[in-house]
Amino acid sequence: MKTGVISDTHGLLRPEAIAALQGCEHIIHAGDIGSPEVLAQLAAIAPVQVVRGNNDLDAPWARELADCLRFDLNGWQVLLVHDIADVAANLDDSIQLVITGHSHKPSIEWRGQVLYLNPGSAGRRRFKLPVTLALLEVLADSIEPRLVPLLE
Repeated sequence: MKTGVISDTHGLLRPEAIAALQGCEHIIHAGDIGSPEVLAQLAAIAPVQVVRGNNDLDAPWARELADCLRFDLNGWQVLLVHDIADVAANLDDSIQLVITGHSHKPSIEWRGQVLYLNPGSAGRRRFKLPVTLALLEVLADSIEPRLVPLLE
């Protein structure tokens, strides 16, 4: 199952991001969405799981969005939160994949049997950080993450 993971769009869904997400069966947005139009554009590609980020908290359109989600992704138990600081309070032994955003710093890190993934920021460039998203190939017995640069 090809899954796209995106975060920190801050109201900007780049054409490069839309192109990179084509063919995904599922999309996960780790918060700081910025506008409901971003979610609508993503939902036109594939079903979307989303949490709100700190910049979405006061937006009326984001009131119904969760701060933390747990769900099954092709047999993998996922914890989705915007800020990694909120992981510890929501983590238990069933979680196999932790997805966060917030820092704008892309990372893929295995901690024992748990994959920690931050797709980075797909929105406006912040400082000199790269503009990225992540793609996951999720099989029943393995998960292969990779970061996708959106700008040179």
